[in-house]
Amino acid sequence: MAAGNEKNQTESLTSRIQDCAEQLAASMGMEIVLVEIKGGGGNRPIVRTYIDKSGGVTLSDCEQFSKRFSVLLDVEDWIPFHYTLEVSSPGLNRPLVKEADYQRFAGKNARVRTRSPIDGQKNFKGKIVAAAGGRVELETVPGKKLIIAVGEIDKANLLEI
Repeated sequence: MAAGNEKNQTESLTSRIQDCAEQLAASMGMEIVLVEIKGGGGNRPIVRTYIDKSGGVTLSDCEQFSKRFSVLLDVEDWIPFHYTLEVSSPGLNRPLVKEADYQRFAGKNARVRTRSPIDGQKNFKGKIVAAAGGRVELETVPGKKLIIAVGEIDKANLLEI
């Protein structure tokens, strides 16, 4: 039960950090792709934030966002541990998190890992055909399509092909 409680606390904290990041990003003409907390257990945790904007993100964008976000997090002061803040662009293997991400990248190839097995399998690669109504349609082989609920996706990212 303690591990589950710790996971819930981490998810709640990640959600608070994400909300704060989204407000700042919007004021800077950017969007938040993903916020995650990685590490711990002897290592200093990393609060990783991926930002994006129309036309792509520059190193200067990352620096400006990082400086402002760091100050904002220090002022809020609700992260109960010492951490390292990382801000970067989503890169070529961009994480896919929201339904809008799948819509935006329809026609591109992706790797998708589901929370529960589908036909005995959790890992899939294929072309994003469409996304709507909380579902993603993935063509895993020519002519074979798979429908996955967005909420059932554990992790997904674009594939560089």
